[in-house]
Amino acid sequence: MSRLSVTVIGLGPMGQAMAAAYLDRGYDVTLWNRTAARADALVARGAHLTASAEEALRANELVVLSLTDYEAAYAILGQAPREALSGRTVANLTSDTPAAAREAAAWLAERGAVQITGGVQTPPPGIGSAEAATYYSGPAEAVERHRAALEVLTSVDYLGEDPGLAALYYQIGIDMFWTGLVGYLHGQAVALANGISAEQFLEHAVKTMDFKYFLEFYAPRIDAGNHKGDVDNLGMAVASLSHVVRTAEDSGVDASLPAAVLDLFRRGVAAGRERDSLTSLTEVVRKP
Repeated sequence: MSRLSVTVIGLGPMGQAMAAAYLDRGYDVTLWNRTAARADALVARGAHLTASAEEALRANELVVLSLTDYEAAYAILGQAPREALSGRTVANLTSDTPAAAREAAAWLAERGAVQITGGVQTPPPGIGSAEAATYYSGPAEAVERHRAALEVLTSVDYLGEDPGLAALYYQIGIDMFWTGLVGYLHGQAVALANGISAEQFLEHAVKTMDFKYFLEFYAPRIDAGNHKGDVDNLGMAVASLSHVVRTAEDSGVDASLPAAVLDLFRRGVAAGRERDSLTSLTEVVRKP
């Protein structure tokens, strides 16, 4: 029986965690990275570092990409002749837009390769855990053929054939993640300015950031276009966030973040949504 094998291209923190997970599971791991020294610890564990991207591509059918963006992917994959990609399945776990994912899938198809688009939903320490998940989209046959290898990294959340779907779901989640996390950090800046440590506020922060009730309440209303302000409304939100802005300013904290959200609330009011729910902003921010 032949040994399981995989190529990993890109050795930032995520790529290193992925290569390590494959080594932990007994895979033969081939690596390539522009900065070769990043592979040292993995090579010491038995991984093989190639001298070129072409050699790394030719080594295995499954190629896992973990790069900054798709421009970086083109720069690396483009170093190899077209035939080096022929017959390969590229699990592209690089972050970029849905449109970029679709374009890359077409580019790879022209070279005889298949792209599985991935959006990893865990930081590097979560790689190798079945509790973590990755969005995948692309040809179902390719996903199923390589499911065992993909599940070495995380569980598989398959969304469908459209190669842009995984990127879309990922970017929606990242939109929510960064916005929410920066809101938390801004709140902690206000807390620190008033002599309250992040540890002191932690229990309250965890409770405040638990949006489960609101998400489950709002989701069916959003889908139904029901923005009735029977529980909350933008007029109330403007008043509330105005207090947040003034509190930040009084604390000597830059208030540009809550001020930007307040501006969005006011745009909703100006659009005639003052008595409508906060969910009406899903209509306000969408372009006609």
